[in-house]
Amino acid sequence: MEIANGTYLGDLRIEITHLKSGVSIITDAPADNQGKGEAFSPTDLMATALGTCMLTIMGIVARRNNIPIEGTKIAISKVMGTDPRRVTEVNIAFDMPPGNFSEKEQDLLRNAAVTCPVAKSLHPDIHQGVTFKYQ
Repeated sequence: MEIANGTYLGDLRIEITHLKSGVSIITDAPADNQGKGEAFSPTDLMATALGTCMLTIMGIVARRNNIPIEGTKIAISKVMGTDPRRVTEVNIAFDMPPGNFSEKEQDLLRNAAVTCPVAKSLHPDIHQGVTFKYQ
């Protein structure tokens, strides 16, 4: 099933459109790889896909178990390796909203995050660091 289509705009930029919603984004090559770094790079999108997938699955589990996670913040970082140039590590930090999360709820949310479809689709050589900060 086709989900997106895009156009190469030149100068290492691509505009890609999500077919169902019509929402478009621009990608740009990173500054350390001949680009301007003025938009998400493809590897930024990969790391971001991991973080947003984790938070989405956490949201599903939270809704199913009446755990309030609205307002959860996420910080995403990646580490690039060389020879070959590739993502070697993605770190996801969740800053949970104020609340008294039980140990069971914390375990449910962590398991939801680390078993999301993107996490399970990435090569096992890519380290996935996941941390939770509870207030």
